[in-house]
Amino acid sequence: MEHEQVEKEVAQKSALIYLPISIGSALLFLLATAFSGDYPIMTRVGGMVWIGLLSLIVSMPVVISRVKKQLQGKPL
Repeated sequence: MEHEQVEKEVAQKSALIYLPISIGSALLFLLATAFSGDYPIMTRVGGMVWIGLLSLIVSMPVVISRVKKQLQGKPL
């Protein structure tokens, strides 16, 4: 395969992994704040966005490197 096709495939497969991780952690935060205290809705939503962005920043490089290694046939 050409290099551009490989990069496109890596990007697509990686996005299918790190986006659900990020969205899931944000929703988990929202559920945790809904059941564990009396927080205003803006605080919950702001925290949810913050957690979602942070988990996206952290998970993207990890997931992308793993997917690249997997597609190259190297052991994880």
